[in-house]
Amino acid sequence: MSMVKVTRKGQITIPQELRTKIGIEEGDFVQVTEEGGVISVKLLPPPTPGEVVGQEEYQKMLGELEETRRRWR
Repeated sequence: MSMVKVTRKGQITIPQELRTKIGIEEGDFVQVTEEGGVISVKLLPPPTPGEVVGQEEYQKMLGELEETRRRWR
């Protein structure tokens, strides 16, 4: 059992040993659910091409694309 601290923005760090055990890596998607006061985190498979990823991730992808375009010019 690990104890982690919640940041001002509501973020927590999943301990390295748990990330390794479950196979969570940077950039992975996880599903966060709550039931009966218990929060669960589940590793999701990568989205398939064309699958909806959500507005925040879509905006991030557009920003990365624009940054790449700026570097090419």
